[in-house]
Amino acid sequence: MQRLLAHPRKRSRKKALRGDAESFSPPSPVRAAARRGLELRKKYGKGGLTTQEAGKQGIGSGVARATSLANGESVSYETIKRMAAFFSRHAKNKSGGEDDAGFIAWQLWGGDSGKAWANRVIKMVEKRQSNE
Repeated sequence: MQRLLAHPRKRSRKKALRGDAESFSPPSPVRAAARRGLELRKKYGKGGLTTQEAGKQGIGSGVARATSLANGESVSYETIKRMAAFFSRHAKNKSGGEDDAGFIAWQLWGGDSGKAWANRVIKMVEKRQSNE
């Protein structure tokens, strides 16, 4: 199984973007943003939903996503698409300071690095699928 590598600086850019629809490893800036989001959520008590809160609303949990990203766990293509959708919906909420719930939630999902990574993965997979 091919995977999007977590440390693209150690390998060529072409290899760093390689992957399949099954799993992709979050790059270190994405993991760092998720860790920062978890720290801020703990410090300020806001931003992102717990699994229980998200389940009641029928949406994904920012805390669960952050924990997964921070731990460097592989991310499915379906989850990458959910991440991109989150960033698209919540871009307007990210501009507050570190004590702002929208800013914290943005970090929980990988921050600006997570948005860029999700978009790169989607573009790469779509290009590969169109060439098949």
